[in-house]
Amino acid sequence: MNRIPIIKSRRVRSTPFTSRIEKQGVSSYSVYNHMLLPVSFGSIEDEYHHLKEHVQIWDVSVQREIEIIGEDSDRLVQFMTCRDLSNAKVGKCYYAPLIDANANIVNDPLIFKLDEKKWRVCIADSDVLFFAKGLAFGKNFNVDIYEANVNTIAIQGPKSENLMKKVFGEEIKNLKFFNYKYYSFNGVKHLISKTGYSKQGGYEIHIENTTSGLELYDYFFKIGKDFNLKPGAPNAIERIEGGLLSYGNDIDIRDNPLECGFDKYVNLESDIVFLGKEKLKKIKKEGIKKNLMGVKINTNTIDITEAISLNFNNKNIGELRSAAFSPKFDKIVGIAMIKKEFCTISLEFQIKLNNELVKGEICNLPIT
Repeated sequence: MNRIPIIKSRRVRSTPFTSRIEKQGVSSYSVYNHMLLPVSFGSIEDEYHHLKEHVQIWDVSVQREIEIIGEDSDRLVQFMTCRDLSNAKVGKCYYAPLIDANANIVNDPLIFKLDEKKWRVCIADSDVLFFAKGLAFGKNFNVDIYEANVNTIAIQGPKSENLMKKVFGEEIKNLKFFNYKYYSFNGVKHLISKTGYSKQGGYEIHIENTTSGLELYDYFFKIGKDFNLKPGAPNAIERIEGGLLSYGNDIDIRDNPLECGFDKYVNLESDIVFLGKEKLKKIKKEGIKKNLMGVKINTNTIDITEAISLNFNNKNIGELRSAAFSPKFDKIVGIAMIKKEFCTISLEFQIKLNNELVKGEICNLPIT
């Protein structure tokens, strides 16, 4: 793939850590929520192996955080998602698809309950701020909504716990998955969640004090040699193998939660009120027409910038949405939206790549 420079501007914001990662050799960026997202520091395959064996620090400040505060904050947050948050607790975070009036996915954020009547929505790549403001205005909810000045770094990999213990003490090992707590570094408290966009384990540090955040970032690298710490980024190979979905790539506003395997996050039987609920009930009753699946393709190179048709017996059966070469399987692995009647494990298909027909097969997610 040709590397084309990204021109920085106020519309494509840097992060507090941009100067650090550029000195550390970032080799490519993407744009995510109007911000620079580091993509690689060299070979994505090398970073894949390192992530699975050691520990990395990622600048994921692009995961913007929308705060919703006020008397009707509970009602608004629930109105945006099909997941039942009526029993949400402070100290926990919840993966929760946001849907529109047609039951299509607007975003798939983590939602934190920070306090009574105070929520934080940590978003994927779409403008949830305007979505929330529009709903609040239309429903006359008494809330304040704004993008918080929070920038996130992720510590990911099998050695992440040992590295974090060295910085924040033994207590952090008691933090459970999808929980958060405040921990101090040099007298400054940081919200840390046991979350992250990899299957290798890790944490996300949500930084509100930029000065302390930069000191923390530098301190990680000061002590990180013992753990083979390196700068990194969300890894396409690792996340596709693990079935971690990317909004805007694998799923988008054309898809509903049931098509994307989010059944456990859809609560239609409770009395909660959310946008698109009746539409989603109808979809469930009639049955979905397509479903996200994994695929394996018998080649080792691919450049995917748009969905690519998959065919069986000269019929279109779906589209490939994300793909990468997997060293584990020695072939391309991907995530595809498949027509329901063709969602059969090991079903062989053809895909046209570089003007050649290549064979592949359908598999489950995560890919095994």
